[in-house]
Amino acid sequence: MNWKTVAKVLGKTLIAEAAVLVLPIIVAAIYGEATYWGFLLPIFALLLLSVPTFFIRSRENEDKNIYAKEGFAIVAFAWLLMSLIGALPFVITKAIPHYLDALFETISGFTTTGASVLSDVESLPRSILFWRSFTNWIGGMGVLVFVLAVLPKNNAGIMHAFRAEATGPNVGKLTSKMGHTARILYGIYIALTLLEMVFLLAGKMPVFDSITTALANAGTGGFSVRNNSIGSYGSLYIEIVVTVFMFLFSVNFNLYFLILTGHVVKALKNEEARVFFITVVAAIFIVAFNVYLSAVTAIDNFGTALRYSSFQVLSLSSTTGFSSIDYNAWPTLSKVIFLLLMVFGGMAGSTAGGIKMSRMIILSKSTAADIRKMVHPREIVTVKMEGEPVSQQTIGNVRIYFVTWVAILIFCCLLISIEDFGDFMTNFSASLSCIGNIGPGFNLVGPAANFSGYSYFSKVILSLEMLFGRLEIFPLIVLFSPATYRK
Repeated sequence: MNWKTVAKVLGKTLIAEAAVLVLPIIVAAIYGEATYWGFLLPIFALLLLSVPTFFIRSRENEDKNIYAKEGFAIVAFAWLLMSLIGALPFVITKAIPHYLDALFETISGFTTTGASVLSDVESLPRSILFWRSFTNWIGGMGVLVFVLAVLPKNNAGIMHAFRAEATGPNVGKLTSKMGHTARILYGIYIALTLLEMVFLLAGKMPVFDSITTALANAGTGGFSVRNNSIGSYGSLYIEIVVTVFMFLFSVNFNLYFLILTGHVVKALKNEEARVFFITVVAAIFIVAFNVYLSAVTAIDNFGTALRYSSFQVLSLSSTTGFSSIDYNAWPTLSKVIFLLLMVFGGMAGSTAGGIKMSRMIILSKSTAADIRKMVHPREIVTVKMEGEPVSQQTIGNVRIYFVTWVAILIFCCLLISIEDFGDFMTNFSASLSCIGNIGPGFNLVGPAANFSGYSYFSKVILSLEMLFGRLEIFPLIVLFSPATYRK
């Protein structure tokens, strides 16, 4: 392990976090809040940790490259350090007095999960609410995408760290230069965020609410500044805007690049995009009819059912976690569809969580191919994605990821069930929500509730599960592996 290179990149990452902590200080100044010490002290801590790394010097013949192991380690250490220090503002300002609760909230923010331990967010200072939503925005694209862009351009290993943080089975550069790729990604990300702010302001949403809602939506994190989330505004227009942008942020950002460069037809023909769109539309109408025809709901108008089903389907399939209504009382069929959407998640290369639609497509195609080979042993069956053959290595990686993902989901569900809090659906949906980076679950952790009822032991387990989900498992496995620390 090249620890000097790892330390240098971590130093840059911590400097980046110190820089973004200045923004909530500005918010505190605007609203006249005396919460600035809650952000200044973490900034000092970040500087103390990061400045020494700039004085690290490597010998002339020393390997300075970033290999796969270094890439995984950088990502895992960076996200852990960012979360550990990012929780301090909550504790110092006493918005969340207990550190483990604050750490849960911070990890939930950075991983864009949106699970919360807070029951009354409207009572918190604006600067804290801004930082809370901003963690969603930072975690959505990943701070390392920006940090790695300023590394020496001749370091071929930058791509290892980029792949370790990005989502999906295959990650590549949009252009030949990593720095250019990062600027394109962040440019699209910022443009879409600002566009949503403008649309929300046009719907007469308060300025502060528009900014924080757009930030949380962009990262598909779902941290709202209102106790009843988007349902607090009671506005069809706002729900439509948020729904549309939940879909846009769950789309692979590479497709936006193709559209911007004039390859519109190629973007529209993308297989994953088509499957994701069809899945979402089908789920919306099935849930709408189920809610409209069910006797357990008070919705007797199909238009109203379609309004609420559209919002909730996009909220859960994009893993944003906003809510416009408490769907706990909805029929069983709707809940089963919601659970499936939570597993599938959005598209690879987006800010959404879940297993990702591209992996589900590869899994289904490779399984069908294996069954066909059993029936016709001599037949050569090739799994294709976008018309191109999928390598056996990619298929193997997808299957390993799926099995490991499910194993972590079940294991963590068993661990949090030890304390006997809630029923099976509560604990299972809580575990699924955290590893899928979704936010709300069902029953005691539903959209009208929160995760405060769990013990600190369970909150630590769920926090780790959120990190496993956002970093897609393998960086944390490398971090906890003894082999990483051997010479």
